[in-house]
Amino acid sequence: MSRCPTVPASPTEAEPRAIGGTSRWPLERVLFALAGTMTLLSALLAALVSPWFLLLTAFVGVNQWLYVVVGACPASLALRRLFSLRSVVYPSQEARS
Repeated sequence: MSRCPTVPASPTEAEPRAIGGTSRWPLERVLFALAGTMTLLSALLAALVSPWFLLLTAFVGVNQWLYVVVGACPASLALRRLFSLRSVVYPSQEARS
């Protein structure tokens, strides 16, 4: 039996390749890492410095929901421009911007 040519053999084959043959992270993966880092940082600062740093956690959560609902947030727009990252969830928006 032959495989369908449009279906990649593994998830890594679907990712774009960077210079040197290493795969690049998609936009969503970078956003997830950034949001997790900021959430952990704000929790640490809230515990050690001031509970007002929990507002940073709320800001991160609002931006995550903004990305889910609208398909863009300030961080995603900056990452697209600065690092030319591509979305795997919203690929049709890449052509418009």
